[in-house]
Amino acid sequence: MTEIITIPTPALGDCSYLLVSGDEAAVIDPQRDIAPVLAAAASRGATVRWALDTHVHNDYVSGAREVAAATGATAAGPAGAWYGFHHVPLVDGAEIAVGDALLRALHTPGHTPEHTSYLLPHDLSPAVFTGGSLLVGRAGRSDLLGAEHAAGLARDQYRSVRRLAALAEGTRVLPTHGAGSFCAATSAGEGLESTVGVERATNVALLATDEHIFAREHLRGLPRYPTYYQYMAPINRRGPRVLGRSPELKPLEVEQVAARLDAGAWVVDGRDRFAFAAAHLPGSLNVELDEGFAAYVGWTVPFGAELVLVLPEPVAVTAGVAVTQLLRIGYERLAGYLAVGVAGWAAAGRHVRRYPAVAVSQLAARTDRVRLLDVRDPLEAEALPAPAALSIFVGDLPRLAADVPRDREIWTICASGRRAAIAASLLDRAGVPVTAVARGGVAELRQCAGKQPAV
Repeated sequence: MTEIITIPTPALGDCSYLLVSGDEAAVIDPQRDIAPVLAAAASRGATVRWALDTHVHNDYVSGAREVAAATGATAAGPAGAWYGFHHVPLVDGAEIAVGDALLRALHTPGHTPEHTSYLLPHDLSPAVFTGGSLLVGRAGRSDLLGAEHAAGLARDQYRSVRRLAALAEGTRVLPTHGAGSFCAATSAGEGLESTVGVERATNVALLATDEHIFAREHLRGLPRYPTYYQYMAPINRRGPRVLGRSPELKPLEVEQVAARLDAGAWVVDGRDRFAFAAAHLPGSLNVELDEGFAAYVGWTVPFGAELVLVLPEPVAVTAGVAVTQLLRIGYERLAGYLAVGVAGWAAAGRHVRRYPAVAVSQLAARTDRVRLLDVRDPLEAEALPAPAALSIFVGDLPRLAADVPRDREIWTICASGRRAAIAASLLDRAGVPVTAVARGGVAELRQCAGKQPAV
């Protein structure tokens, strides 16, 4: 019996897969936190024999070495990846056995030069693990290695997605990147998987009539991707450090946190935006601890910086969530968390900062008297402009905060309040007085503006 188990990571918009055949298993594109993979294999009485990557990942630290160290599995990946650790390089057409099943490597460059898909040519239920090539409704983007490679990779992607689309129409399409992943060219479809037949009929990446038209459209209007991406491929190519187990986050007392701050650590506060605005440690960054936590830390905090966390309750749970998300993207210098919270910090006589956090309705009548800072992605700002706003993407604020004009009171806004809160904390960190539009966003502001009486 052959079974495929999907293990999604919604925080990154990705999926890993466990292929089980008989008493053996292979994991494809594992995350660094491998407990779900090991649990899935153990529940089926299978031994993990292979840990495969489809490409040198740009959005997370690969867990292939972690799986190999924990299970004795053999790490394998595209021959063109030139990994710097022990692995089996797979050229186009190479096959590996997993129990009674065979996986066949298909070189499908385009997302990256070495990208390789893995075909399971099963008589009754064929499947193909497409990584960052053919996605649900889209294709993986081709610009992550820089503008000088983008056009050539886009043309490669044109040929690769058509190679995959030529498989039998009932073949399951199992991509790594999906909805919520910045590795997709435009928004990927909502489903985790599809079939070749469905993709032939609906995938926009298959509509272009030649590779030049495809490349032009494929590279047009791409969204920004997090700053930390630039560090992932080098780590994955040389081989990530094997953790063995997820480290526990240490509780830190007030004096210990103060000492870490003096040494240059960043404080990342995962509480909700209103609690943060009401009181927070000076210089701290507010990134709410939800599924987007790691991405926005990776967008705004220098890679390799030491981190001190301020956590929402219950800390026993949120500490593990935060550590898992941060380790996935290579943030390993985790000093600990403030054990007594912000209230304890203040009770110890330490200074706290605060700024107003308001609903969009409180802004509507004041847009002509404040400096409105729109921190959405430039594509969003172009599609739905904020009235009389200065547009600076939140991911650019760490280096551009000093350039924000201070001739008027600054109010930050986005689509919902989440990124406006991150931006407000960055400006506050830079000593800029700010108000966060923490509830509602540009769409609501435009509606309110349309209801204002004419003057």
